[in-house]
Amino acid sequence: MKFRPLVVGVGLTALLALAACGGGPSATSGDRAAAPAHSSTQQRPEQAPQQTSEAQDESKSEKDTTTAQISTFALDVDTASYGYARRTLQEGRWPAPAEIRPEEWVNAFRQDYAQPSDDGFAVHVDGARMPSRDEAVMRVGLQTRASEASARRPANLTFVVDVSGSMAEPGRLDLVKTALLKLLDQLAPGDQVSIVAFSDEAEVLASMTPLTARGELMDAVNQLTIDGGTNLEAGLVTGYEQASKAFRPAATNRVILLSDGLANQGNTEWQAILAQAKEYAGRQVTLLTVGVGRDYGDELMEQLADNGDGMAVYVSTEEEATKIFTTQLPATIELRARDAKAQVVFNPSVVESYQLVGYENRALTTEEFRDDGKDGGEIGPGHSVTALYALKLKPGATGQLAQATVRWQDPDTRTASETSESLTSGQLAESLWKEAPVRLQVDVAVAAFALYMRDRKAFGLDLPEIGEHVTRLAADSEDPMVTELASLITKASSVG
Repeated sequence: MKFRPLVVGVGLTALLALAACGGGPSATSGDRAAAPAHSSTQQRPEQAPQQTSEAQDESKSEKDTTTAQISTFALDVDTASYGYARRTLQEGRWPAPAEIRPEEWVNAFRQDYAQPSDDGFAVHVDGARMPSRDEAVMRVGLQTRASEASARRPANLTFVVDVSGSMAEPGRLDLVKTALLKLLDQLAPGDQVSIVAFSDEAEVLASMTPLTARGELMDAVNQLTIDGGTNLEAGLVTGYEQASKAFRPAATNRVILLSDGLANQGNTEWQAILAQAKEYAGRQVTLLTVGVGRDYGDELMEQLADNGDGMAVYVSTEEEATKIFTTQLPATIELRARDAKAQVVFNPSVVESYQLVGYENRALTTEEFRDDGKDGGEIGPGHSVTALYALKLKPGATGQLAQATVRWQDPDTRTASETSESLTSGQLAESLWKEAPVRLQVDVAVAAFALYMRDRKAFGLDLPEIGEHVTRLAADSEDPMVTELASLITKASSVG
Protein backbone atom coordinates (compact mmCIF):
# COMPACT_ATOMS: atom_id res chain seq x y z
CA MET A 1 0.00 0.00 0.00
CA LYS A 2 1.36 3.43 -0.96
CA PHE A 3 0.86 6.50 1.19
CA ARG A 4 0.74 9.96 -0.36
CA PRO A 5 3.98 11.80 0.44
CA LEU A 6 3.91 14.80 2.74
CA VAL A 7 5.47 17.92 1.31
CA VAL A 8 6.25 19.53 4.66
CA GLY A 9 6.42 18.56 8.31
CA VAL A 10 6.79 15.07 9.69
CA GLY A 11 5.60 12.28 7.41
CA LEU A 12 5.55 8.60 8.20
CA THR A 13 5.70 7.42 4.60
CA ALA A 14 9.48 7.62 4.49
CA LEU A 15 9.79 5.90 7.83
CA LEU A 16 7.53 3.05 6.81
CA ALA A 17 9.55 2.44 3.66
CA LEU A 18 12.98 3.01 5.12
CA ALA A 19 12.52 1.14 8.36
CA ALA A 20 11.47 -1.76 6.19
CA CYS A 21 14.84 -1.68 4.39
CA GLY A 22 16.30 -3.23 7.49
CA GLY A 23 19.71 -2.78 8.99
CA GLY A 24 21.75 -5.00 11.21
CA PRO A 25 21.90 -8.76 11.43
CA SER A 26 19.31 -11.03 9.93
CA ALA A 27 19.09 -13.77 12.53
CA THR A 28 15.88 -13.95 14.49
CA SER A 29 15.62 -14.83 18.14
CA GLY A 30 14.50 -18.24 17.11
CA ASP A 31 17.31 -18.65 14.55
CA ARG A 32 20.26 -16.93 16.16
CA ALA A 33 22.93 -19.42 15.20
CA ALA A 34 23.29 -17.76 11.82
CA ALA A 35 26.86 -16.66 11.17
CA PRO A 36 27.33 -12.93 11.73
CA ALA A 37 28.75 -10.65 9.10
CA HIS A 38 32.09 -9.00 9.85
CA SER A 39 33.42 -5.56 9.09
CA SER A 40 36.15 -5.03 6.52
CA THR A 41 38.62 -4.27 9.29
CA GLN A 42 38.26 -7.75 10.70
CA GLN A 43 39.85 -10.98 9.52
CA ARG A 44 37.01 -13.01 8.10
CA PRO A 45 36.53 -16.48 9.60
CA GLU A 46 34.83 -19.28 7.78
CA GLN A 47 31.11 -18.62 7.95
CA ALA A 48 28.01 -20.69 7.68
CA PRO A 49 25.39 -19.43 5.21
CA GLN A 50 23.23 -16.61 6.55
CA GLN A 51 19.78 -17.81 7.40
CA THR A 52 16.53 -15.89 7.10
CA SER A 53 13.23 -16.71 8.75
CA GLU A 54 9.72 -15.94 7.63
CA ALA A 55 9.14 -13.89 10.78
CA GLN A 56 12.11 -11.64 10.06
CA ASP A 57 11.30 -11.14 6.39
CA GLU A 58 7.81 -10.11 7.38
CA SER A 59 9.14 -7.68 10.02
CA LYS A 60 10.76 -5.56 7.31
CA SER A 61 7.52 -4.63 5.55
CA GLU A 62 4.62 -2.35 6.28
CA LYS A 63 1.68 -4.33 7.64
CA ASP A 64 -1.89 -3.91 6.45
CA THR A 65 -4.14 -4.73 9.41
CA THR A 66 -6.61 -6.56 7.21
CA THR A 67 -4.00 -9.28 6.68
CA ALA A 68 -1.53 -8.76 9.57
CA GLN A 69 -3.26 -7.59 12.70
CA ILE A 70 -0.59 -8.73 15.19
CA SER A 71 3.05 -7.70 15.78
CA THR A 72 5.26 -9.94 17.94
CA PHE A 73 8.90 -9.60 18.97
CA ALA A 74 11.35 -10.64 21.68
CA LEU A 75 12.40 -7.91 24.10
CA ASP A 76 15.91 -6.51 23.83
CA VAL A 77 17.89 -4.26 26.18
CA ASP A 78 21.11 -4.12 24.12
CA THR A 79 22.63 -0.67 23.65
CA ALA A 80 25.94 -1.52 21.92
CA SER A 81 24.79 -0.23 18.52
CA TYR A 82 24.36 3.29 19.90
CA GLY A 83 27.52 3.19 21.99
CA TYR A 84 29.71 2.21 19.05
CA ALA A 85 28.03 4.62 16.63
CA ARG A 86 28.59 7.44 19.13
CA ARG A 87 32.31 6.71 19.23
CA THR A 88 32.48 6.38 15.46
CA LEU A 89 30.82 9.77 14.94
CA GLN A 90 32.98 11.43 17.55
CA GLU A 91 36.01 10.25 15.59
CA GLY A 92 34.64 11.74 12.38
CA ARG A 93 33.50 8.47 10.79
CA TRP A 94 30.05 7.48 9.50
CA PRO A 95 28.78 4.26 11.17
CA ALA A 96 28.29 1.25 8.93
CA PRO A 97 24.55 1.01 8.12
CA ALA A 98 24.47 -2.69 9.05
CA GLU A 99 25.64 -1.80 12.57
CA ILE A 100 22.74 0.59 13.21
CA ARG A 101 19.84 -1.00 15.07
CA PRO A 102 17.32 1.78 15.87
CA GLU A 103 15.80 0.02 18.87
CA GLU A 104 19.21 -0.07 20.61
CA TRP A 105 19.60 3.66 20.07
CA VAL A 106 16.21 4.35 21.66
CA ASN A 107 16.82 1.92 24.52
CA ALA A 108 20.12 3.64 25.32
CA PHE A 109 18.18 6.70 26.52
CA ARG A 110 16.55 7.21 29.89
CA GLN A 111 12.79 6.77 30.12
CA ASP A 112 10.31 7.88 32.77
CA TYR A 113 7.95 4.90 32.86
CA ALA A 114 6.31 4.09 36.18
CA GLN A 115 7.68 0.96 37.82
CA PRO A 116 5.47 -1.98 38.80
CA SER A 117 4.95 -2.80 42.45
CA ASP A 118 5.85 -6.46 41.90
CA ASP A 119 8.58 -8.36 40.05
CA GLY A 120 6.76 -8.27 36.72
CA PHE A 121 6.35 -5.51 34.16
CA ALA A 122 4.51 -2.23 33.94
CA VAL A 123 3.12 -1.64 30.45
CA HIS A 124 2.92 1.95 29.20
CA VAL A 125 1.34 2.83 25.84
CA ASP A 126 1.05 6.34 24.42
CA GLY A 127 1.33 8.15 21.13
CA ALA A 128 0.86 11.33 19.15
CA ARG A 129 -0.55 12.49 15.87
CA MET A 130 1.56 13.75 12.99
CA PRO A 131 0.73 16.83 10.90
CA SER A 132 -1.30 14.55 8.67
CA ARG A 133 -4.29 13.69 10.85
CA ASP A 134 -4.27 10.17 9.47
CA GLU A 135 -0.73 9.41 10.63
CA ALA A 136 0.54 8.82 14.17
CA VAL A 137 3.38 7.35 16.18
CA MET A 138 2.70 4.91 19.02
CA ARG A 139 5.12 4.02 21.80
CA VAL A 140 5.05 0.81 23.84
CA GLY A 141 7.14 1.12 27.00
CA LEU A 142 7.86 -1.82 29.32
CA GLN A 143 9.45 -1.32 32.73
CA THR A 144 10.67 -3.61 35.52
CA ARG A 145 11.08 -2.70 39.17
CA ALA A 146 14.52 -1.55 40.26
CA SER A 147 16.28 -3.08 43.24
CA GLU A 148 19.08 -2.07 45.54
CA ALA A 149 22.37 -3.86 44.99
CA SER A 150 22.41 -4.71 48.69
CA ALA A 151 19.09 -6.55 48.35
CA ARG A 152 20.03 -8.77 45.45
CA ARG A 153 20.99 -12.43 45.59
CA PRO A 154 24.73 -13.31 45.56
CA ALA A 155 26.48 -13.57 42.22
CA ASN A 156 29.05 -15.82 40.58
CA LEU A 157 30.74 -13.69 37.92
CA THR A 158 33.27 -15.09 35.45
CA PHE A 159 35.16 -12.38 33.58
CA VAL A 160 36.59 -13.47 30.23
CA VAL A 161 39.11 -10.82 29.16
CA ASP A 162 40.60 -10.43 25.68
CA VAL A 163 44.35 -9.73 26.00
CA SER A 164 45.23 -10.27 22.32
CA GLY A 165 47.38 -7.89 20.31
CA SER A 166 44.38 -5.94 19.03
CA MET A 167 43.63 -4.92 22.64
CA ALA A 168 46.91 -2.97 22.79
CA GLU A 169 45.20 0.14 21.40
CA PRO A 170 45.03 2.81 24.13
CA GLY A 171 41.59 2.72 25.68
CA ARG A 172 41.06 -1.01 25.36
CA LEU A 173 42.78 -3.24 27.92
CA ASP A 174 43.65 -0.35 30.24
CA LEU A 175 39.97 0.65 30.24
CA VAL A 176 38.95 -2.93 31.02
CA LYS A 177 41.42 -3.23 33.90
CA THR A 178 40.33 0.05 35.45
CA ALA A 179 36.66 -0.97 35.23
CA LEU A 180 37.29 -4.39 36.77
CA LEU A 181 39.21 -2.95 39.69
CA LYS A 182 36.39 -0.51 40.38
CA LEU A 183 33.80 -3.27 40.14
CA LEU A 184 35.65 -5.42 42.68
CA ASP A 185 35.23 -2.57 45.16
CA GLN A 186 31.47 -2.53 44.54
CA LEU A 187 30.63 -6.24 44.86
CA ALA A 188 29.35 -7.75 48.09
CA PRO A 189 31.05 -10.29 50.38
CA GLY A 190 28.66 -13.03 49.24
CA ASP A 191 29.74 -12.64 45.62
CA GLN A 192 32.40 -14.73 43.90
CA VAL A 193 34.55 -13.89 40.88
CA SER A 194 36.74 -15.85 38.48
CA ILE A 195 38.99 -14.30 35.83
CA VAL A 196 40.00 -15.86 32.51
CA ALA A 197 42.38 -14.21 30.04
CA PHE A 198 42.63 -15.27 26.41
CA SER A 199 44.83 -14.58 23.41
CA ASP A 200 46.21 -17.54 21.41
CA GLU A 201 44.96 -19.74 24.26
CA ALA A 202 42.92 -19.23 27.42
CA GLU A 203 44.38 -19.03 30.91
CA VAL A 204 42.59 -19.07 34.26
CA LEU A 205 44.11 -16.25 36.31
CA ALA A 206 41.72 -16.75 39.23
CA SER A 207 39.34 -19.63 39.81
CA MET A 208 36.06 -18.79 41.53
CA THR A 209 37.16 -16.66 44.51
CA PRO A 210 35.02 -15.08 47.27
CA LEU A 211 35.06 -11.28 47.46
CA THR A 212 36.48 -11.65 50.94
CA ALA A 213 39.76 -12.26 49.06
CA ARG A 214 39.60 -9.05 46.99
CA GLY A 215 43.38 -8.67 47.08
CA GLU A 216 43.89 -11.93 45.17
CA LEU A 217 41.36 -10.90 42.55
CA MET A 218 42.94 -7.48 42.13
CA ASP A 219 46.33 -9.14 41.67
CA ALA A 220 44.79 -11.28 38.91
CA VAL A 221 43.42 -8.18 37.17
CA ASN A 222 46.84 -6.54 37.34
CA GLN A 223 48.35 -9.62 35.64
CA LEU A 224 46.39 -8.93 32.45
CA THR A 225 48.95 -8.19 29.72
CA ILE A 226 48.81 -8.05 25.92
CA ASP A 227 50.00 -11.13 24.03
CA GLY A 228 49.16 -12.98 20.80
CA GLY A 229 46.09 -13.51 18.66
CA THR A 230 42.38 -13.67 19.46
CA ASN A 231 41.07 -17.15 20.21
CA LEU A 232 37.65 -16.02 21.39
CA GLU A 233 36.24 -19.53 21.35
CA ALA A 234 38.91 -20.77 23.77
CA GLY A 235 38.24 -17.86 26.09
CA LEU A 236 34.49 -18.38 26.14
CA VAL A 237 34.69 -22.15 26.53
CA THR A 238 37.11 -21.81 29.46
CA GLY A 239 34.96 -19.11 31.00
CA TYR A 240 31.82 -21.20 30.74
CA GLU A 241 33.66 -24.19 32.21
CA GLN A 242 34.74 -22.11 35.20
CA ALA A 243 31.21 -20.80 35.67
CA SER A 244 29.73 -24.28 35.36
CA LYS A 245 32.13 -25.82 37.89
CA ALA A 246 31.30 -23.16 40.48
CA PHE A 247 27.57 -22.93 39.67
CA ARG A 248 25.41 -21.97 42.65
CA PRO A 249 21.64 -22.58 42.24
CA ALA A 250 20.81 -19.80 44.73
CA ALA A 251 23.08 -17.29 43.01
CA THR A 252 23.11 -15.37 39.73
CA ASN A 253 25.63 -17.09 37.46
CA ARG A 254 27.01 -14.94 34.66
CA VAL A 255 29.90 -14.87 32.22
CA ILE A 256 31.07 -11.37 31.21
CA LEU A 257 33.07 -11.16 27.99
CA LEU A 258 35.23 -8.06 27.54
CA SER A 259 36.62 -7.87 24.02
CA ASP A 260 36.74 -5.99 20.74
CA GLY A 261 35.13 -9.05 19.15
CA LEU A 262 37.78 -9.34 16.43
CA ALA A 263 38.43 -13.06 16.71
CA ASN A 264 40.99 -14.59 14.34
CA GLN A 265 42.15 -17.87 15.89
CA GLY A 266 40.69 -21.13 17.12
CA ASN A 267 37.37 -22.44 15.87
CA THR A 268 36.16 -19.89 13.34
CA GLU A 269 32.77 -21.54 12.82
CA TRP A 270 30.63 -18.95 14.62
CA GLN A 271 27.64 -21.27 14.70
CA ALA A 272 29.53 -23.52 17.12
CA ILE A 273 30.42 -20.59 19.40
CA LEU A 274 26.87 -19.26 19.40
CA ALA A 275 25.49 -22.74 20.04
CA GLN A 276 27.66 -23.06 23.14
CA ALA A 277 26.43 -19.72 24.46
CA LYS A 278 22.87 -20.91 23.94
CA GLU A 279 23.56 -24.26 25.62
CA TYR A 280 24.97 -22.65 28.77
CA ALA A 281 22.13 -20.13 28.85
CA GLY A 282 19.82 -23.14 29.10
CA ARG A 283 21.76 -24.09 32.23
CA GLN A 284 21.10 -20.62 33.68
CA VAL A 285 24.59 -19.25 33.02
CA THR A 286 23.90 -15.99 31.18
CA LEU A 287 26.26 -13.81 29.16
CA LEU A 288 27.03 -10.09 29.09
CA THR A 289 29.23 -8.81 26.26
CA VAL A 290 31.16 -5.58 26.80
CA GLY A 291 32.64 -4.19 23.61
CA VAL A 292 35.69 -1.92 23.43
CA GLY A 293 37.97 -0.55 20.73
CA ARG A 294 37.95 1.58 17.60
CA ASP A 295 37.50 -1.48 15.37
CA TYR A 296 34.78 -3.64 16.85
CA GLY A 297 33.10 -6.92 15.89
CA ASP A 298 29.61 -5.58 16.53
CA GLU A 299 27.51 -8.33 15.03
CA LEU A 300 29.37 -11.21 16.67
CA MET A 301 29.17 -9.60 20.11
CA GLU A 302 25.47 -8.83 19.65
CA GLN A 303 24.61 -12.35 18.54
CA LEU A 304 26.64 -13.84 21.38
CA ALA A 305 24.61 -11.79 23.85
CA ASP A 306 21.34 -12.81 22.20
CA ASN A 307 22.22 -16.50 22.25
CA GLY A 308 23.62 -16.24 25.76
CA ASP A 309 20.42 -14.77 27.24
CA GLY A 310 22.19 -11.53 28.07
CA MET A 311 22.81 -8.08 26.70
CA ALA A 312 25.47 -6.30 24.64
CA VAL A 313 26.95 -2.97 25.66
CA TYR A 314 29.84 -0.92 24.30
CA VAL A 315 32.14 1.43 26.21
CA SER A 316 34.78 3.82 24.89
CA THR A 317 35.55 6.06 27.87
CA GLU A 318 36.40 5.58 31.51
CA GLU A 319 33.19 7.43 32.41
CA GLU A 320 31.06 4.95 30.45
CA ALA A 321 32.94 1.98 31.89
CA THR A 322 32.49 3.30 35.41
CA LYS A 323 28.76 3.72 34.82
CA ILE A 324 28.40 0.18 33.49
CA PHE A 325 30.58 -1.59 36.06
CA THR A 326 30.00 0.38 39.25
CA THR A 327 26.40 1.51 38.85
CA GLN A 328 24.44 -0.60 36.39
CA LEU A 329 26.03 -4.03 36.73
CA PRO A 330 25.93 -4.39 40.53
CA ALA A 331 22.27 -3.33 40.60
CA THR A 332 21.19 -5.45 37.62
CA ILE A 333 23.19 -8.64 38.04
CA GLU A 334 20.10 -10.72 38.69
CA LEU A 335 17.12 -11.13 36.36
CA ARG A 336 13.52 -10.03 36.68
CA ALA A 337 12.27 -11.94 33.63
CA ARG A 338 13.34 -14.71 31.28
CA ASP A 339 12.20 -15.14 27.69
CA ALA A 340 10.23 -11.90 27.70
CA LYS A 341 8.20 -11.14 24.57
CA ALA A 342 5.84 -8.42 23.45
CA GLN A 343 2.76 -8.70 21.26
CA VAL A 344 0.72 -5.79 19.94
CA VAL A 345 -2.74 -6.43 18.48
CA PHE A 346 -4.05 -3.62 16.26
CA ASN A 347 -7.70 -2.77 15.70
CA PRO A 348 -8.25 -2.94 11.91
CA SER A 349 -11.34 -0.73 12.13
CA VAL A 350 -9.14 2.18 13.32
CA VAL A 351 -5.58 1.36 12.21
CA GLU A 352 -5.10 0.83 8.48
CA SER A 353 -1.43 -0.19 8.67
CA TYR A 354 1.59 -0.13 10.98
CA GLN A 355 5.37 -0.50 10.97
CA LEU A 356 7.54 -1.47 13.94
CA VAL A 357 10.76 0.57 14.01
CA GLY A 358 13.72 -1.76 14.45
CA TYR A 359 13.65 -5.18 16.17
CA GLU A 360 14.17 -6.84 12.76
CA ASN A 361 16.37 -9.54 14.27
CA ARG A 362 14.00 -10.08 17.21
CA ALA A 363 10.86 -10.80 15.20
CA LEU A 364 8.62 -13.69 16.22
CA THR A 365 5.56 -15.28 14.68
CA THR A 366 2.19 -14.82 16.35
CA GLU A 367 2.20 -18.41 17.59
CA GLU A 368 5.63 -18.07 19.20
CA PHE A 369 4.37 -15.49 21.69
CA ARG A 370 2.85 -18.12 23.99
CA ASP A 371 5.30 -20.86 23.08
CA ASP A 372 7.37 -20.84 26.27
CA GLY A 373 10.00 -22.99 24.61
CA LYS A 374 10.71 -20.16 22.16
CA ASP A 375 13.52 -17.84 23.20
CA GLY A 376 12.72 -14.29 24.26
CA GLY A 377 14.72 -11.58 26.00
CA GLU A 378 16.21 -11.55 29.50
CA ILE A 379 15.43 -8.40 31.49
CA GLY A 380 17.02 -7.24 34.73
CA PRO A 381 15.76 -4.99 37.53
CA GLY A 382 15.02 -1.38 36.61
CA HIS A 383 15.29 -1.96 32.87
CA SER A 384 13.01 -0.29 30.35
CA VAL A 385 12.29 -1.46 26.81
CA THR A 386 10.77 0.87 24.22
CA ALA A 387 9.20 0.06 20.86
CA LEU A 388 7.93 2.66 18.39
CA TYR A 389 5.27 2.04 15.76
CA ALA A 390 4.40 4.23 12.79
CA LEU A 391 0.65 4.10 12.20
CA LYS A 392 -1.62 4.96 9.29
CA LEU A 393 -5.08 5.63 10.70
CA LYS A 394 -8.41 5.21 8.93
CA PRO A 395 -9.88 8.66 8.26
CA GLY A 396 -12.36 9.68 10.93
CA ALA A 397 -12.23 6.34 12.76
CA THR A 398 -12.18 6.40 16.57
CA GLY A 399 -11.83 3.85 19.32
CA GLN A 400 -9.14 1.49 20.54
CA LEU A 401 -5.98 1.55 18.43
CA ALA A 402 -4.11 -1.38 19.88
CA GLN A 403 -3.50 -3.56 22.90
CA ALA A 404 0.08 -4.33 23.97
CA THR A 405 0.84 -7.45 26.02
CA VAL A 406 4.13 -8.57 27.54
CA ARG A 407 4.71 -12.22 28.48
CA TRP A 408 7.64 -13.46 30.54
CA GLN A 409 8.79 -16.32 32.74
CA ASP A 410 9.87 -16.15 36.36
CA PRO A 411 13.69 -16.54 36.40
CA ASP A 412 13.55 -19.33 39.00
CA THR A 413 10.25 -21.18 38.61
CA ARG A 414 9.74 -20.57 34.88
CA THR A 415 6.10 -19.74 35.60
CA ALA A 416 4.70 -17.64 32.75
CA SER A 417 2.84 -14.37 33.34
CA GLU A 418 1.26 -11.69 31.16
CA THR A 419 0.07 -8.13 31.55
CA SER A 420 -1.49 -5.74 29.02
CA GLU A 421 -2.38 -2.12 28.33
CA SER A 422 -4.32 -0.52 25.48
CA LEU A 423 -4.45 2.85 23.70
CA THR A 424 -7.41 4.65 22.15
CA SER A 425 -7.43 7.29 19.44
CA GLY A 426 -8.61 9.84 21.99
CA GLN A 427 -5.46 9.29 24.06
CA LEU A 428 -3.15 10.38 21.25
CA ALA A 429 -1.49 13.74 21.79
CA GLU A 430 -2.75 16.14 19.13
CA SER A 431 0.76 17.10 17.98
CA LEU A 432 3.99 15.14 18.43
CA TRP A 433 6.34 18.10 18.52
CA LYS A 434 4.04 20.47 20.43
CA GLU A 435 1.95 18.47 22.89
CA ALA A 436 3.48 15.01 23.33
CA PRO A 437 5.53 14.15 26.44
CA VAL A 438 9.16 15.23 26.13
CA ARG A 439 10.42 11.65 26.49
CA LEU A 440 8.21 10.49 23.61
CA GLN A 441 9.58 13.31 21.46
CA VAL A 442 13.14 12.31 22.41
CA ASP A 443 12.47 8.69 21.49
CA VAL A 444 11.11 9.65 18.07
CA ALA A 445 14.02 12.03 17.46
CA VAL A 446 16.56 9.34 18.40
CA ALA A 447 14.86 6.81 16.14
CA ALA A 448 14.74 9.35 13.31
CA PHE A 449 18.48 10.01 13.66
CA ALA A 450 19.24 6.27 13.66
CA LEU A 451 17.13 5.72 10.54
CA TYR A 452 18.75 8.70 8.86
CA MET A 453 22.22 7.35 9.64
CA ARG A 454 21.19 3.99 8.23
CA ASP A 455 19.05 5.07 5.27
CA ARG A 456 19.67 8.84 4.94
CA LYS A 457 16.00 9.66 5.44
CA ALA A 458 13.47 9.14 8.24
CA PHE A 459 10.14 10.44 9.51
CA GLY A 460 10.10 12.84 6.57
CA LEU A 461 12.93 14.82 8.22
CA ASP A 462 16.36 15.75 6.98
CA LEU A 463 19.35 15.94 9.31
CA PRO A 464 19.07 19.71 10.07
CA GLU A 465 15.40 19.28 11.05
CA ILE A 466 16.25 16.39 13.37
CA GLY A 467 18.99 18.56 14.86
CA GLU A 468 16.57 21.43 15.49
CA HIS A 469 14.19 19.16 17.38
CA VAL A 470 16.99 17.60 19.43
CA THR A 471 18.51 20.97 20.33
CA ARG A 472 15.13 22.11 21.65
CA LEU A 473 14.60 18.82 23.49
CA ALA A 474 18.04 19.05 25.10
CA ALA A 475 16.89 22.26 26.83
CA ASP A 476 13.44 20.86 27.67
CA SER A 477 14.70 17.57 29.10
CA GLU A 478 17.89 18.83 30.79
CA ASP A 479 19.33 15.42 29.91
CA PRO A 480 23.09 15.30 29.20
CA MET A 481 22.58 12.41 26.77
CA VAL A 482 20.16 14.48 24.68
CA THR A 483 22.65 17.36 24.72
CA GLU A 484 25.31 14.94 23.53
CA LEU A 485 22.94 13.69 20.84
CA ALA A 486 22.63 17.24 19.50
CA SER A 487 26.42 17.41 19.18
CA LEU A 488 26.50 14.03 17.41
CA ILE A 489 23.97 15.28 14.85
CA THR A 490 26.19 18.32 14.25
CA LYS A 491 29.13 15.97 13.80
CA ALA A 492 27.16 13.79 11.39
CA SER A 493 26.37 16.87 9.30
CA SER A 494 30.09 17.46 8.83
CA VAL A 495 31.05 13.87 7.94
CA GLY A 496 28.01 12.66 6.06
